[in-house]
Amino acid sequence: MADHIKIRPATGTWVVRAAGAVLGESTNALELTEGDYPPVIYFPRADLAMAFFDPTDMSATCPYKGAASYFTIVAKSGPIPNAAWSYENPIEAVAAIKDHLAFFHEKIAVEQV
Repeated sequence: MADHIKIRPATGTWVVRAAGAVLGESTNALELTEGDYPPVIYFPRADLAMAFFDPTDMSATCPYKGAASYFTIVAKSGPIPNAAWSYENPIEAVAAIKDHLAFFHEKIAVEQV
């Protein structure tokens, strides 16, 4: 793993909400910190209502984490495009985030409760 990336259990209970609906709650979330960027909370898929997530064609590649896939959230008020991402097959050094999703805070509320 790159020395500037740290992954650890996110303490407490975390909730993700979109358009007023709770999409997931987890006590098994992970916190990833990368350099000077703010920490990102990764939720296990098992703790999310995956029926509300549609894969998109958007992708990106990070030299430290691998290829990212994106998801649109299907909310009651309408779709929220590319609001979540996941590393389906992350680089071995960050394998802990496999089967987890993270969210753009500008689009989705992620909170510790």
